[in-house]
Amino acid sequence: MWGCGVRDAKDSLEMDYEFPSFLEKVISPEKYFRWLQRKASAHVNRDKKRGNQTANFASYKKAIHSAVKASQGKDHYTGLPLDWSLVSKYDNEESKRRGREYKKELAALPTVDHVDDGLGDPCFVICSWRVNDAKHDLTLDEFLALCESVLLHHKKSTQ
Repeated sequence: MWGCGVRDAKDSLEMDYEFPSFLEKVISPEKYFRWLQRKASAHVNRDKKRGNQTANFASYKKAIHSAVKASQGKDHYTGLPLDWSLVSKYDNEESKRRGREYKKELAALPTVDHVDDGLGDPCFVICSWRVNDAKHDLTLDEFLALCESVLLHHKKSTQ
């Protein structure tokens, strides 16, 4: 369910990774596998900079692919559908130019979220850009506590 426990997995050709059936008619296998490659590479590089010297491309790619399959196309935290057609459409220049408006349009963009601090074996879930941005570096318990605080405060202030 979490895409965890794949340390030392051997990377293989893309044909060894089954294209998730929920992505059929949404994006091409080529687009998905390119996205998978890029996400694995980016997370390995980031985690190595954070001090995880055991991070490797093969295990990250496998863990992210497992998380995608487990997601069934939905945000892990909210259960809401993700918009997989947005994969690889982010434009940094457009984001700088349009700011919040642009980010709102990409709110349901699928992203890869660490379940932990990224210093151990790769463990990921898939969630929307909006949720990942809100959660940031919080643990699940910290994120849930924050959400509860927001809801409680809002309820009190509107009574």
